[in-house]
Amino acid sequence: MEKAYSFALYDNIDSLPDSWDKLAVANIFLTTGYLSVLEHSAPENMQCRFIGIYDGPKLVAAALSQFLNLNLLESFGERDRCVKTSVRNFVFKRFSSHVLFIGNNMLTGQNAFVFAPDADYVAILKTLKTAARKLSDDYEKQGKRVHLVTFKDFSESRSAQFTQAGFTDHLKFSTQPNMVLEIRKEWENFDDYVGSLLKKYRDQFKRARKKSEGLEKRKLDLDDIIQHEETINALYHHVARNAPFNTFFLSDHHFRRLKQHLGDNFLLYGYFDGGKLIGFSTLIKNGNVLDTYFLGYDESIQREKMLYLNMLYDMIAFGTNKKFSKIVFARTALEIKSSVGAQPEAMIGYMKHRNSLINSKLDRVFQYMEPKTEWQQRKPFK
Repeated sequence: MEKAYSFALYDNIDSLPDSWDKLAVANIFLTTGYLSVLEHSAPENMQCRFIGIYDGPKLVAAALSQFLNLNLLESFGERDRCVKTSVRNFVFKRFSSHVLFIGNNMLTGQNAFVFAPDADYVAILKTLKTAARKLSDDYEKQGKRVHLVTFKDFSESRSAQFTQAGFTDHLKFSTQPNMVLEIRKEWENFDDYVGSLLKKYRDQFKRARKKSEGLEKRKLDLDDIIQHEETINALYHHVARNAPFNTFFLSDHHFRRLKQHLGDNFLLYGYFDGGKLIGFSTLIKNGNVLDTYFLGYDESIQREKMLYLNMLYDMIAFGTNKKFSKIVFARTALEIKSSVGAQPEAMIGYMKHRNSLINSKLDRVFQYMEPKTEWQQRKPFK
């Protein structure tokens, strides 16, 4: 017999039930530590609310929703300037500027909800669908009509359960894959990883390391992050503005808040040239999985020092030396990530537009929202 769950919506961390973190411990991005960062330091155009799903009095799933107002963005990204990009930007501004995500639009992977082992997955999806309608109604009462509801980043193996849960009126879509490096059991340390590369890719590693000679890499504590905050923000914004597409920009105190709330589970590494901060990378420990987060760099020095590639190698060094099971490199820069060994994992999502006419043509509209990326997968291992 199919279960019927109830749900509750929460506006702030203090109102969450005591059992929330006991359930969310399986995914750091749904714990109150990380959610506190979103509550106090979310992007300016984002509003987060939290969803508890209950079987009677028992919390069986904890979920995140994000409402994005794209009208508040001064730019969607400045790298690509062409007719297709202009059409895409117009479509977003005119027809889909208010987007409700069930999930985390700042991350790649299934970070929408965490659930108890004995919970009914289909019943959770049905309840989240109902919760999304309630959230849309709430935002409309505030004068913010939700145009598009999106459930994002699920494994293809979950598609049958979405169908059972009644998502046939939603567009099933796939985006750029999540790039993931599985840490092999035989890699006792980073040297073992380097030794497993084909000669062409070992030469790439050696060339990158030689280019970065003279740079100092340093792990920054909270005081360091605060001291260098202005530069960190500038370096982040330089990279973000030159991305092909953005739906948000991080707030100025985001990295500081992460360090305050996540402590040793959040790592920020600064790269210095002659004492000047010219780049940074971030990592988040999520159980035995290592998630890469946001980074920033000075483009002129990045090219000269092969800084981005060196950051990837440094992340792999940390992951292998600290015995993580895998490293989640997320989307973007697919080819260079595959050149260091990351493999693509297909992700699916479901979206529905409130306008029935647009919804019936959503597959065509989506082609402008998510332009296809052509890339060549590399196979760097022996």
